[in-house]
Amino acid sequence: MTVTDTTATPAAPGQHGFKEHSDGGWGLVPLQTRSERFRSANVDDFAALTGREAEWRYTPVDRLTSLSEGELDGAPYTVATTDSDGVTAEWIDMNDARVGSAALPEERPSANAWSKTEKAYAITISGEEAKTITVERSALGNAARGAHTVITAEPNSQALLILKNSGSALLTENVEIVVGEGARLTVVSVQWWDDEAVHLASHFARIGRDASLKHVLVTLGGSLVRANPSLHLAEPGSNVESLGLYFADAGQHLEHQVYVHHEAPHSRSRVTYKGALQGEGAHTVWIGDVLIGPDATGTDSYEQNRNLVLTDGTRADSVPNLEIETGDIAGAGHASATGRFDDEQLFYLQARGITEEEARRLVVRGFLTEIIQQIGNAELQESLERAVEEELASTKLTGDAR
Repeated sequence: MTVTDTTATPAAPGQHGFKEHSDGGWGLVPLQTRSERFRSANVDDFAALTGREAEWRYTPVDRLTSLSEGELDGAPYTVATTDSDGVTAEWIDMNDARVGSAALPEERPSANAWSKTEKAYAITISGEEAKTITVERSALGNAARGAHTVITAEPNSQALLILKNSGSALLTENVEIVVGEGARLTVVSVQWWDDEAVHLASHFARIGRDASLKHVLVTLGGSLVRANPSLHLAEPGSNVESLGLYFADAGQHLEHQVYVHHEAPHSRSRVTYKGALQGEGAHTVWIGDVLIGPDATGTDSYEQNRNLVLTDGTRADSVPNLEIETGDIAGAGHASATGRFDDEQLFYLQARGITEEEARRLVVRGFLTEIIQQIGNAELQESLERAVEEELASTKLTGDAR
């Protein structure tokens, strides 16, 4: 299926992310607003990746060629979904009306997955009674694969949906989330891949009138993981809480680019991502884009990213961006910080008889637990806390940043 967003102008070959200059149509200038990005479900509408594009400047694109340029296995795969009243899970054709209801790809690997996927996995949630659903994938294999998931929360429904990814993978995928009027949905995506896995994920969410979405990304495993949520507050009273937790070890590249678009009035968003890094070559990237549109009066928005560097040889890139196109808002702000341990916290703990090494581990646990405790599922929270403990046990934490 080929779908193109006709409201945008296709980028010139090799110049994705640029548009023609308004004075006479000569020359190319960078796009100034995230909402102006070209969108299409057809991979051929996008130029090949070079790594010089603004949205790919932190990513080792040479490791993604098979996902952005190559053929993909888009056939249905083995997936296990728990049974629950008011929940249906089925494979649907890509020409089903539900496909494309949240958004369209902004990047070539995402469009490649859309173009090559044969069937989408559709999860539909109904009923006002709260429910928990778990979807597990663990047998994707090492062949390049494309995938598509559509999650629909019908009006006034309530659910916690956990997406668990483990095992080996070479995967590019799209996840669409549509939250109907008055619905309350939590989606937790856990990347627990094997060490060599490569995973590119584009999450698109559309939140309806008086609806709420809590979107949580947990990234612990994999060699290269790039999971980017695009969250669209499309109707009045819509609300989104975007949370992220990541822990990068030696050689890992973990990347998240969050986009929150306040289009409707009286919408609210909170973005909080926290990560820890340890080991030579550990690299994390967080980019947060918040756009408050001209009609989004009464918006209340705040985004923040915090990174805790545990050893030498790591790199954390953190870039918050805030665009405001109306002067009538309730509030907006952003923050970013990357650093080592707080000396005062360590002193406080050591003064009470705790060793320096254990004090450092307690600080890290407390730092990351803030995100874990907001998931809302005790079993998953305990598993993630154990995983953090295992990460911390694998290295000796170093001292200050000087």
